[in-house]
Amino acid sequence: MTKRIYFLGIGGTLMGSLALLAKQMGYSVAGSDGPIYPPMSTLLDAADITVYEGFDPAHLEPAPDEIIVGNAGLPRGHPALEHILSHALPYTSGAEWLGRAVLRQRWVIAVSGTHGKTTTASMLAWILKHAGLEPGYLIGGAPTNLGTSAHLGGGPFFVVEADEYDTSYFDRRSKFVHYRPRTLIINNLEHDHADIFPDLAAIQSQFHLLLRTVPANGLVIAPSAADSVDEVLAQGCWTPVGRVGAEAVKKPISTETNDRWYVTNVSDQGSAFDVMLNQSNAGRISWELAGEHNRTNALNALAAARHVGVPTAVGIEALNEFRGVKRRLEVIHADATTVIYDDFAHHPTAIRTTLQGLRDRVGMDEIVAVIEPRTHTMSLGTLRNELQTCCYAADQVIWFRSANIQWDLTEITKGSVIPASTTQDVGDLVATLISLPPPKPNTKRHIVIMSNGGFGGIYTLLTDAFNAAGRQSEQT
Repeated sequence: MTKRIYFLGIGGTLMGSLALLAKQMGYSVAGSDGPIYPPMSTLLDAADITVYEGFDPAHLEPAPDEIIVGNAGLPRGHPALEHILSHALPYTSGAEWLGRAVLRQRWVIAVSGTHGKTTTASMLAWILKHAGLEPGYLIGGAPTNLGTSAHLGGGPFFVVEADEYDTSYFDRRSKFVHYRPRTLIINNLEHDHADIFPDLAAIQSQFHLLLRTVPANGLVIAPSAADSVDEVLAQGCWTPVGRVGAEAVKKPISTETNDRWYVTNVSDQGSAFDVMLNQSNAGRISWELAGEHNRTNALNALAAARHVGVPTAVGIEALNEFRGVKRRLEVIHADATTVIYDDFAHHPTAIRTTLQGLRDRVGMDEIVAVIEPRTHTMSLGTLRNELQTCCYAADQVIWFRSANIQWDLTEITKGSVIPASTTQDVGDLVATLISLPPPKPNTKRHIVIMSNGGFGGIYTLLTDAFNAAGRQSEQT
């Protein structure tokens, strides 16, 4: 009889991707959540996975063989959890199930860090696929080249986006401690997730737990100039460490290798650059992605791919065909005067690097940033000072105050380095954007919508409004 697995909180990026893997493994899969948005809703529907909106105890009858419990919005007192506990139904966390059921017999390549996990993991999985290695992967987004966020794969290698958020209501360790990677990328490390981590040191302690799981015959890939990462390595590292970045390592550790990855000869728009490995030119990447952060993501992916046996030239060849990830500066509308982007950035550093990358690409064109600071960290106002300056590469910023914001956003408009305003009505926001005066002659306006959620349906509302305005213009 086919084993039945039920995912509680199936709409999350991790849980939805796990459901896709379970389906590929031959399980009967179902799950429930609140409203689910694309791209995850689209991926689950395409996989023919039964998804319920809201929870009803009848969903668990007859009892599944195993229930995978997510960590988003599922505290004690939630009716689903209380039903599971009261009826002694078998349950575990998503991260623990992944580690036990999928990763134990694989060469795990984990991509960790505050920023860039999804894009770097997508690049890496694409490189391995391009090289014919049939990798498995689990990515917290929808990579354009791969078509799906999760794939079981047929080879020994498995790429996983390694999130530092806690595992579940009953396991407060970071998810990634369950993955046991042999190859580990640490992109960067900043304070985030203020709802569960009081400070950076609390996050660093979890990253050190992760380091303790990497074997001596593995590889840790770390930035060459990041004090926050060096402090973790200094707590103890038993694995060779390769570095990304041209800067000198301030505090080398005993397991440093000679490997150093960096870029040179960056084009004016930042979309082409040479890859350097130990002072030798390994080849040139030319693509549509923007920003220094994506160049660093590429180096991390190339370093990890080389560790599992992919020649760097093959990796560069693959990245020249890499087309990005949905909701990472994804164009959702373009006409003669306006380009609208959907972007997932939700931390001051990600906002800053994304807008600067776009500025490098578009030159003197106008950039309007529209930002919903909806994460726990942003809604608590933990990084409000950084928000005042992170949009400097744009010409103006509009902050959207959703119902969960617990502080006055006008605080950051007063100290903003560019013209800034706030709104709390999506309809008014769309009306404001559609009524902006035309951009200057021979230029375009770039509207960048930044949120890690549904943003009140603004994506459809805004593109529909611009499309209607375009049709009306053609008729007159």
